Amino acid sequence: MSTVGKSSHRSEAEFRKRAQCWANKIGVRPRQVRIQIMRRKWASCSTRGTVSFSRDLLGRPRRFWDEVIVHELVHLRIPNHGRLFRRIVSAHLAHVR
Repeated sequence: MSTVGKSSHRSEAEFRKRAQCWANKIGVRPRQVRIQIMRRKWASCSTRGTVSFSRDLLGRPRRFWDEVIVHELVHLRIPNHGRLFRRIVSAHLAHVR
């Protein structure tokens, strides 16, 4: 395996660990966390509890990871982008920004 593959694999493991930490803080349990090629968005959340993240996130700063992870995990509780959703996301990210 090349160094690039190992580095990428390590980042994916770190990303999954970070997503699990946030899930614990938020109090949600995603059915599945996927990291996959996504051409048009950073992430998505299905009504069945699967949270999918773009592989392109792995090359972004960790702070950006947190913003995307929190956004999607909060969707497990609130499926829309209304005022309550935005407040909960902001509350969780207040110390990150």
